[in-house]
Amino acid sequence: MLYKTITFDQIENEEHRTTISYLRNVLRRCVDNLVKAGATRYICSASKSVNNEFNVDGGEFSLFRTQFSDSLSLTVFIGDKKGTVNLNSFEDSSLDEAVETVIASANAAEPDPDWQVAPREEPTVFVGGAVVGDKERLFERFREFMETVKTDYPLIMMEQAITNHASWCSVYVNSSGTEFATIGGNYDFEIMFSGHEGDNASSFVVEGISENSLDTPFIEKGRIAAVLDETQRQIYTKTFDGKFTGTLLAPPALLADLLFSAIGNFTSDTAIINKTSIWLDKIGKQVADPRLTVSFNPSDERIVHNEAYSNEGYRSKDYDLIKNGTLTGFTISAYTANKTGFDRAPNDSGAIIVAPGDKPLDEMIASIKRGIFVGRFSGGSPSINGDFSGVAKNSFLIEDGKITSALSETMISGNLADLLFNIIDISKETVENGGAVLPYISFDNITISGK
Repeated sequence: MLYKTITFDQIENEEHRTTISYLRNVLRRCVDNLVKAGATRYICSASKSVNNEFNVDGGEFSLFRTQFSDSLSLTVFIGDKKGTVNLNSFEDSSLDEAVETVIASANAAEPDPDWQVAPREEPTVFVGGAVVGDKERLFERFREFMETVKTDYPLIMMEQAITNHASWCSVYVNSSGTEFATIGGNYDFEIMFSGHEGDNASSFVVEGISENSLDTPFIEKGRIAAVLDETQRQIYTKTFDGKFTGTLLAPPALLADLLFSAIGNFTSDTAIINKTSIWLDKIGKQVADPRLTVSFNPSDERIVHNEAYSNEGYRSKDYDLIKNGTLTGFTISAYTANKTGFDRAPNDSGAIIVAPGDKPLDEMIASIKRGIFVGRFSGGSPSINGDFSGVAKNSFLIEDGKITSALSETMISGNLADLLFNIIDISKETVENGGAVLPYISFDNITISGK
């Protein structure tokens, strides 16, 4: 989603203009009191949001509600000492108490010269997404989905389903003179379900999407239809004896889990500050198959949950973390960059996009001699070097180019760093869920263990 940028005096909607003005006044009060109390630098933000939500429980419509939320975050520096407080009230007494608390927190902190405030940016208002929701149309789409599931997927029990429209106004200020405001909104849809026939049942599955419009039925978005079908097939599972080394076919949800595990282990603030990353000296070097490009592009029109500026107050820019298999940098904050000498990431690294390949998914499956399709993975955190092991959930055996039996009691193990070099194919197809755009990827040399 691309935000439209305007100035504060160009806000046309009266309600938005009033809300933004109110939030600016709240922050002015806080800033004035913080400076009087001794703050030398500050970062402050305030937001108001409205959430209109429909619920289904146990397959039946159960609830409609509207929720109003306020939030305030104050970060102050007294010299090189930092304090932070968060609250959900704009009452004068709460604001005054928050100022006292954050000043006390900063005074009690250890000094650290690497805490910095982002330099001044031009005052900007960002407007984007489904700012005004359509409750009637949202409910129609919700009801349509439930009826489709009942007709086309009769073995599915919809344990819970939630759809909502959220809208918000927020303001950010810092002591460098930056002032940002955001006016946004979107639709979210999340379901938790399982397959049932008689006394037999699958494990539960969670699936969700985010959208800026209601032009397309929910059943056609993301992998919702595919996962419903897979879950029905998971009611009856088989086990196999022994162990073999084969191919892992990762759908987009599992691919996201694997990539974010690797990113956390090898490129995050903690890994870089503590020097535990095995990629610490790999910038500009190959860390993956040359066909792999991993980007964080919040301005992409397919991304719904995105950012106009980072948590630290920098205007967000798209970037490639891995470009044609080569590591370009780390997903680190300005604080970690100051500590280590590396460059900070150009955004908060949430809107992940993986470039597609050139092989259709059907051909990828047909080329697999023996392997496993894994809908989701349940396991502990990978070790520092990237070793992982856990249970393959919602999984199927692949034999001689065909997806066959649904599996239970199956384990998979491997190494995240090796995995990125052991790519067999990347699908031509990609799946969008509002927060990511990802293909299917098949990986070689995965250990697959049965009973």
